[in-house]
Amino acid sequence: MNTPRNTAILLMHCPDQQGIVAAVTDFLYNNNGNILNLDQHVDQDIRHFFMRVEWELDGFGIPEQKIDDFFGTLIGNKFGMHWQLHFSRKKPRMAIFVSKMSHCLYDILQRYMSGEWSVEIPLILGNHNTMQSIAERFGIPFHYFEITAKNKAAQEAAQIALLREKEIDFMVLARYMQILSSEFVQTFPNRIINIHHSFLPAFKGARPYHSAYERGVKIIGATGHYVTADLDEGPIIAQDVTHVSHRDSIEDMVRKGKDLEKVVLSEAIWLELQHKVLPYGNKTVIFD
Repeated sequence: MNTPRNTAILLMHCPDQQGIVAAVTDFLYNNNGNILNLDQHVDQDIRHFFMRVEWELDGFGIPEQKIDDFFGTLIGNKFGMHWQLHFSRKKPRMAIFVSKMSHCLYDILQRYMSGEWSVEIPLILGNHNTMQSIAERFGIPFHYFEITAKNKAAQEAAQIALLREKEIDFMVLARYMQILSSEFVQTFPNRIINIHHSFLPAFKGARPYHSAYERGVKIIGATGHYVTADLDEGPIIAQDVTHVSHRDSIEDMVRKGKDLEKVVLSEAIWLELQHKVLPYGNKTVIFD
């Protein structure tokens, strides 16, 4: 097995101005950094600059633990930047939230077990215990939190404590059928990924495929997005669609919809693991 390269990744954004790319690349060059990938974008409407750069750490002149401070002092503060620093050899720690539907969970666990993703999954958390046997089959601890209107605040506080204890970097709602409180979401801004069918807001409720079938839709889809306090309106990470016709039954639409949900959610997770998503306002920049 090939040893993965030891790299650092900087995600940054700031008001657009002259000299940003030159300053960043000079910073890396002057410290013996070999750039592997660089992608940048300027939103002309709001005159805002976005950039992702990845470089090799072997032979880099600044120790890993000091890169953030050096970059901030020499570059970030000068240009009024917001930035994130990541290291490729640090496996992100992902928690999975589930309820009763298993299709997204199985897809995630297959990709995890096959080594497709470089990620750790310290726990699976459910508001039903239906998925506990699946978690045990894959050797991942399962934590059951029954949630009612009366105990919701206390249970969410216990969940937050557990996530902090396990040093979770981000969470995935794998068809978790429980609305998170605004307090929970605000504790983990842009760190919770959700999947939903793209019928929203036209076809809300527990049976969206039935409603779409009755309206004779021709396209169904799925959207992976960050969770915000506004239900299903957070920054979008990934989307896809497939065609349906009058020949498709409700069962056909549900099957096609589940397939899309799995693929789109996994694409959103992959982009997150590669540190290619930069949220800004209620939108995202997805780097190549």
